[in-house]
Amino acid sequence: MRAVYSTRIGGVSSEPWLSFNLGNHVGDNEADVAENRRRFVADAFMPSAPQWLTQVHGTRILAVDSLSSDVPEADGAITTKQSTPLVIMTADCLPILLCNRQGTWISAVHAGWRGLADGIVENAVAGYRGNACDLMAWLGPCIGPYAFEVGAEVRKKFVSQREASAACFTASKTQPNKFYANLPLLATQRLQSLGIVDIADSGLCTYSQESVFFSHRRDGNTGRMAAAIWMTN
Repeated sequence: MRAVYSTRIGGVSSEPWLSFNLGNHVGDNEADVAENRRRFVADAFMPSAPQWLTQVHGTRILAVDSLSSDVPEADGAITTKQSTPLVIMTADCLPILLCNRQGTWISAVHAGWRGLADGIVENAVAGYRGNACDLMAWLGPCIGPYAFEVGAEVRKKFVSQREASAACFTASKTQPNKFYANLPLLATQRLQSLGIVDIADSGLCTYSQESVFFSHRRDGNTGRMAAAIWMTN
């Protein structure tokens, strides 16, 4: 099993995508993105280019039987195929990588607050045919719990689904009806409710570490990082 997460360092893109932008939908030069993606694959020693997705903050999970040059619309992917890298891009949203202990199943999930509230984690785990307690999860860098300000309607949506979600929100001291949301904790609650307890959280904040990570909330038009996972023979 192998997994990798990129930073904004080491690519060829110019401002405002400086420099290792992997997103080809943010206005960057296509040739620069292609070179960055080539480096991403080569530097990580991937067996092939990964299955890229067109992410729309939805809940569709793509079952990948073989790699394709098509870029389907989905916000996550699963596979049982060896040497088939899965990848999702982020710039504040939470990347979640999943695998089973047997090394026969993997998933990559793009989890913003909309996806989490609408069930993308549950959809990904539903694609595993074994016991969910066999799964392990890695939560990558995302906008941190002291930077991700949301409206009261976001908190209400989560709390209406499970009361325990209230612990994932901290009221703003300066803005009425505003809260700071903890994406990793929201995801952890959902993973645990499915029986997954082996969860590793990177604890890294994309918003506060400008020299290392892109952040859409901080910068607006900016690049994308990527999280990839694949099984080795």
